[in-house]
Amino acid sequence: MNTQLNSDKLAMALSFVCALHCLFVPSFFILSSGFLAISLDSALVHQLLLIFVVPVSLYALISGYRNHKISWVLLSGACGLVLLFLAVFLGPNILGDFNEKALTLMGSTIIAFSHFKNYQVCRKLDCVCHD
Repeated sequence: MNTQLNSDKLAMALSFVCALHCLFVPSFFILSSGFLAISLDSALVHQLLLIFVVPVSLYALISGYRNHKISWVLLSGACGLVLLFLAVFLGPNILGDFNEKALTLMGSTIIAFSHFKNYQVCRKLDCVCHD
């Protein structure tokens, strides 16, 4: 089983989940108005997603760097993670709702792009160094 490629795929999926949550959960709450009695704390959801995103992303990006020595992929992924950290820990109270969502979307997009490039490099080189 190719763990580095699978972790890149999982990290891309988690980044996509972050972006979907950021874009669609507020709309869902508005559209459901009185029908939805339970509301999830957005900060808690972001923190939980970060708990999953960080280890998977770091594993995939560091493994990719160790195997292929392409530093810009690692650095861009790290920048995306920093943006996610800032969005979560500064939150809407400091950043405001729009800026928090913007940082989250930028961070998620950069992370997904980095993992996609990591995945492309592995496929292009057709390497077996990740088994």
